[in-house]
Amino acid sequence: MYHPSFKTIQLNEMDQVKMMNRTDQKYWFNCDKLSAILNEVQKNYFMLDIDGESVLPYYTTYFDTYENQMYLNHHNGRLNRFKIRRRTYVKSGISFLEIKHKNNKGRTLKTRIYCSNNYTQFSTKEEEFIASNSPYQVSELTPRLINQFNRLTLVNKNFKERCTIDFDLQFKINNERMPLDNIAIVELKADGNSELSPLAKSLRDHRIKSSGFSKYCTGRMLTDAELKNNRFKTKLRAINKTIIHQD
Repeated sequence: MYHPSFKTIQLNEMDQVKMMNRTDQKYWFNCDKLSAILNEVQKNYFMLDIDGESVLPYYTTYFDTYENQMYLNHHNGRLNRFKIRRRTYVKSGISFLEIKHKNNKGRTLKTRIYCSNNYTQFSTKEEEFIASNSPYQVSELTPRLINQFNRLTLVNKNFKERCTIDFDLQFKINNERMPLDNIAIVELKADGNSELSPLAKSLRDHRIKSSGFSKYCTGRMLTDAELKNNRFKTKLRAINKTIIHQD
C-alpha cells in the first residue's frame, strides 16, 4: 500500500503537531493512485509507527440528536456546527470522547478527553464535557453510526502539517455493514496554507482536487434512505464513479 522507506515518528513525538486548532483540506480518490503519491512525497514526511506498524485501525461511534440536528447542520452548510464521537485507536486501546467544532471562520477546533469503551452511555465527567464544549446535552444524544477504517499518518518534517490517509472504510448500523471500497481519503491539517504542502502539490499533479468528505454524513446518507440528502446527491454520484472507475 505504501513505500517502505518513510522515516518513522513515534506517538510520543506527535505532541508538537496535535493541530487541535487548524485549517483542514480534504481530498478523496481511488486507492490505486495512493502508492504513487506516497512514493513522491516520502522525502518530505515522517510516518507514524506504533510497535512496528504504520497501518493503524480506528473504530468510531458518532452521536447525534434524535432529530439528526448535527447531520442536518452539515447538510445545510451551516457553520458553527459540531460533531460528537467516541473514537478508539485500536492498536493502543486508547479511546477519546471528541467534539469537533467547525467555526464561522472555517477553522476546525477539536477538544477531547480520555474515555472508556462504553459506546452507549456517558459518565458524569463526559456529560459535563459535552455541556461545556457544545450546545448539546447528553439527554438529546443517541448513537447514530459506527465506522471502521485503517489510517496512515504523515507528519511534515517542518512539523507544521499533519496528514491522515484513511482507507478500507466501512459503516455499521443495526448490525449491518456497508463497505466503501477503493476510496482513499486524505486530510491535510495545518496551521497555515495547506496548499503549500508537498502532499497537496502531488495530489494536484495527479489531477486530484480538494473536495469535502464527511465520513459521518456519507455514512448516514448511505445507511438511512429517509434522511434529507438532496445537497449530497452530487457527492454520492461522484463517490460511486470513483469506486467503479479507477481513472
